[in-house]
Amino acid sequence: MARTSWDDMKAARAGDSAVEAAYAAAKLAFELGEQVRGLREERGWSQRDLAKFTGMTQPAIARFEAGGTTPTLPILERIANAFDSTLSVQLKPKAVA
Repeated sequence: MARTSWDDMKAARAGDSAVEAAYAAAKLAFELGEQVRGLREERGWSQRDLAKFTGMTQPAIARFEAGGTTPTLPILERIANAFDSTLSVQLKPKAVA
């Protein structure tokens, strides 16, 4: 019995709206975590420092920065406040292919 490759499985699921939604959510979580990590590092803060400023735990900050969790709006607001920033959420039209 032949094994299915990752590329074959991915191609077979292309167009599946549930799979595409999961990929989009994972991408957004990763990008948010990457941005927060960058802001934290620009300030010379440790994850423990950011956790203290947000009222979160260091492991929660680590999971967030790794893209392992999708934050709620209140959590994003706490993080924005820690950076003395405002949170902006936008709905943008999708690019037409």
